[in-house]
Amino acid sequence: MLTQPNYAPPTDDGGIGAIGDILGFHIRLAHGAVYRHFMDTFEHLGLTQKQVSVLWLMDDHPGIAQAELARRLQMDRATVMAIVNRLQARDFLERGQSSEDRRRQTLTLRPAGKAALVEARKAIAEHEKWLKQRFNKREFKQLIGLLTRIHG
Repeated sequence: MLTQPNYAPPTDDGGIGAIGDILGFHIRLAHGAVYRHFMDTFEHLGLTQKQVSVLWLMDDHPGIAQAELARRLQMDRATVMAIVNRLQARDFLERGQSSEDRRRQTLTLRPAGKAALVEARKAIAEHEKWLKQRFNKREFKQLIGLLTRIHG
């Protein structure tokens, strides 16, 4: 069990009973808490987690294809296409044609997308600080390893 110094598990189960022994239930609760904080932190930007992830990968990999974004983010192509369409409507990116493969569509950040990503990275730093302060360095590494075992 991951513990913080001076942390004692609650003695009252909060009235949830046996469901408190279900790992998936706790993962869902943790996801909900992280998601709510993320949305509060990002509210002023009008961006979702998925949109920020797409912008970030596009910045790291200029000219990346939509299909490659979908693969790296473990999302279906239709979802990525919808995200890209919304970001393009905000003038955050532009589509282009690959010089190597005419069937491949490339994606490049526009200045507005780069500016949004700068602000998003500031919000991510704030959000990550909030999240990481719950764990010491050893616990953080352990948690990343455990979560990767589930999703990786």
